[in-house]
Amino acid sequence: MTSERGRLTALYGGLLVLAGVLLIGLVYLLVRDTLHSSIATAVTTTVPYTDLQAPDWQKAAPALRAEPGTPLDLGQGVGAQYAATRRISNAAEDAALDSLLTVSGVALGLFSAASIALAWWMAGRVLRPVGVITARARRLSGENLHERLALKAPPGELKELADTFDGMLDRIEQLVSAQQRFAANAAHELRTSVAVQRAAAEIGLADDPSPEKVARIRQKLIETAGESEQLIEGLLLLAVSDQGLQRREPAALDAITGTVVTGLAEDARRRGVTVETSARPLTVRGDAVLLEHLVHNLAANAIRHNHPGGRVRVRVFSEGLEVSNTGPVVPPATVPRLFEPFRRVRERHHARGEGAGLGLSIVATIARAHGARTAAEANPGGGLTVRVTFPGTYGVRDQCR
Repeated sequence: MTSERGRLTALYGGLLVLAGVLLIGLVYLLVRDTLHSSIATAVTTTVPYTDLQAPDWQKAAPALRAEPGTPLDLGQGVGAQYAATRRISNAAEDAALDSLLTVSGVALGLFSAASIALAWWMAGRVLRPVGVITARARRLSGENLHERLALKAPPGELKELADTFDGMLDRIEQLVSAQQRFAANAAHELRTSVAVQRAAAEIGLADDPSPEKVARIRQKLIETAGESEQLIEGLLLLAVSDQGLQRREPAALDAITGTVVTGLAEDARRRGVTVETSARPLTVRGDAVLLEHLVHNLAANAIRHNHPGGRVRVRVFSEGLEVSNTGPVVPPATVPRLFEPFRRVRERHHARGEGAGLGLSIVATIARAHGARTAAEANPGGGLTVRVTFPGTYGVRDQCR
């Protein structure tokens, strides 16, 4: 199989040889057009007319004839001198052109060999960074994703290619690390639930299998199983959202928000949290079921991570949805990480209703599937404000801005 270096060598070498051929041809044409007049002038200047009349000249040049088979009459003056000069010039021109062609042919051969060697070297120099990139890419695996090309080369296309490759490795490393953390956290969460259920069954009933103890253990097992089911449903929803939307239909985001807030009213009352809503009519194109999960996770998180007497504000505006709450102070540096799976402001204590830490990551995934942007900021007095902005191409039923 022909390599890229061979192709570049053929291209560079061919261009150089072609340039040499054109140069030799141009030189030959220019020399041929000016050689005759130059030789004639030189002969006329060097050999005077009186020398052409001498008998020795006639004997020394028996081949000089004005016409083949006719003796040269040197007494005819200027006409005889012109004829003799022309014959001498033609003979000298032919000899010079033959010599020029011979020398040019030899020079062209040497130039072609040197051109091919130079083209091979040039192709190697040009493709050396590509070889470095290829060799490094072949060595990459999950264990050495931290390595980078860091190509030392002048600015240019290959340098830009190497830097782009390094940037791609950065993104791949981040994705692999995120997937590894996700798998480890998911396994830990599921193992914890199973361990709690097993401990409740084995230890809780070991010494006192009374009906009251059995009822408490039964309730504990039901709660733990519910948390495990909620975790599994969250993982499945996260996976489904990552796959993108299967269909896009008009969905009234204001109506979905009203339904979700109504469904969470009892939970908010039980926790002593006041929920305020303000919704402008807004229709977006997407999956209504996923959008309902998005609103539910935002509102439920705002209610859950709050304090008694706190407030939650859910607002649908002309470009999307905003949910803000009171509650514990959130360090601004931790806000971007809250959208990663199993990320929390504080360590989990496995308390009742604490959640698995998938709420905001599911929100971000659903928003990304709809082409929306998610942003969050910590409130100065405590709590968090999360805003989901949908693209401007989506339909807005309320045209007021």
